Amino acid sequence: MNLSLELAAKSSNRGWTFAMFAILVVVTLGITFWASRKNRTAADFYAGGRSFTSLQNGLAIGGDYMSAASFLGIAGILALSGYDGFLYSIGFLVAWLVALLLVAEPMRNSGRFTMADVLANRMRERPVRMAASVSTIVVSIFYLIAQMVGAASVVSLLLDVKSDAAQISVIAAVGALMIVYVTVGGMKGTSWVQIVKAGLLMVGAFVMCVWVLAKFDFNVADLLGTAASKSGSGESFLQPGLKYGATDGWSKIDLISLGLALVLGTAGLPHILVRFYTVPNARVARRSVTWAIGIIGVFYLMTLILGFGAAALIGSKEIKKADPSGNTAATRLAEHLGGGAGTTGGALMLAFIAAVAFATILAVVAGLTLASSSSFAHDLYANVFRKGRTTDKDEVKVARISALVIGTAAIVLSVFARELNVAFLVALAFAIAASANLPAILFSLFWKNFNTRGAVFGIYGGLVTSVLVVLLSPICWGGATDTKPAIKQLTAKQASDCDVSKDRKDVGNATALFSCTTPAPIPLENPGIISIPVGFACAAIGAMSGRRRRTDDDDRKFAELEVRALTGAGAH
Repeated sequence: MNLSLELAAKSSNRGWTFAMFAILVVVTLGITFWASRKNRTAADFYAGGRSFTSLQNGLAIGGDYMSAASFLGIAGILALSGYDGFLYSIGFLVAWLVALLLVAEPMRNSGRFTMADVLANRMRERPVRMAASVSTIVVSIFYLIAQMVGAASVVSLLLDVKSDAAQISVIAAVGALMIVYVTVGGMKGTSWVQIVKAGLLMVGAFVMCVWVLAKFDFNVADLLGTAASKSGSGESFLQPGLKYGATDGWSKIDLISLGLALVLGTAGLPHILVRFYTVPNARVARRSVTWAIGIIGVFYLMTLILGFGAAALIGSKEIKKADPSGNTAATRLAEHLGGGAGTTGGALMLAFIAAVAFATILAVVAGLTLASSSSFAHDLYANVFRKGRTTDKDEVKVARISALVIGTAAIVLSVFARELNVAFLVALAFAIAASANLPAILFSLFWKNFNTRGAVFGIYGGLVTSVLVVLLSPICWGGATDTKPAIKQLTAKQASDCDVSKDRKDVGNATALFSCTTPAPIPLENPGIISIPVGFACAAIGAMSGRRRRTDDDDRKFAELEVRALTGAGAH
């Protein structure tokens, strides 16, 4: 009898979740086709006609930035690691201050559609546009794979379908939808999808937060105390060191590295940078970032309640039992608040939060695809291959074709990567953005002697170093070391993947990309602390080692860029 009730409950959950997903897809596709009627020029397709208000763009930025990793991942880390998970929330929030103070207004004033427009203002177009486009596409592809594989894992888990065919179907569906959003709706359609998603996410998180606090009579101290007692870690759950810095000095350095990548990477992420061009002027761009800080700040404060609430009401051990990474903490909390498994209320809450998570993934992948296809069409096709001899119509046509190609490539790569631990791809995307894009942008805007060679050296140097450090890190080589204890027991699948017997005791990271038994040459999972200084150093060395003397024309171009960046005079 109990088995029959459990199966009936699962069937009911799947039914509600499918219904919510279907409604969401229909609504967002309707928005996309509505927006497509207004796409007539390149400015419409790339920048939404520069017609968004500060609040609308702030919501769209939030929709672009608050990914599934933010909603599900941070709530899970908080539920399992307590105080150390709080560092993720703070890192993502502080990152926006860098974007606001350093790049938002100058980028809007200096560029037209892409990051490369800023660099091309005072440098040779072809090499800097080529380098910027390569960096943009690499970052976007890494981020896309992580989001799409994450979508397959989350949706399969929520719908209780774990077959390879089901995961591939989810990846293909997400990829097909993102291609439609971009090719049909352009920036306007993608932006409105992001606005709707941000609204749903904020409403869902707010309702859950109030519900959780009500369970503890709005006594936050009581919530934290209960979370600590049910975490299995006691008071250390509310203190630093449970996840980072508890075992060795390398984990502390890794924490600093992660923080650098999160805080500096946001200001260089291509799908965030293009949002500054969707507003009519720099003043609105600045206000939209202020709105984004408020929206994102409130959201990350709510993730604290969700994470600690999941630990208090469900328990860290139960969360870890369902998913060792904790990604189901928010959805299990929603089900619990609705009445628990097997209840109609629980099924409805689970379905709603699952649909919000799905919308989160759709919005982020659409923004990434648009950024990379715009860079290819505007930077490579129009200005490198055709040398500016092209029309808006041709450029938009190429952007749509490149969105289809990039989207298809992301689907294929995600299918092959679905068995891998791809969490590192998000951190790598942030690290590349901070190491390659940010030095070139800042030096171009604020350093008079910066030149083409410096920009190219900085972009390629930061990009290559980021990827190289990851290839030499514990993500790829998981053998146990003196500072990293061996895993005592492996599952049969992990033992098979590592090509070792199940009773082997010297295996480190069983999910390592290349080898589970070979120690990593560089014991850092995030490359930021190495690659970010290297990126800035490469840009500086490249600029200072250039043989060509400055001319009056160089000084004039910098003066024009400086005035334009700071005042908006002559901005598009």
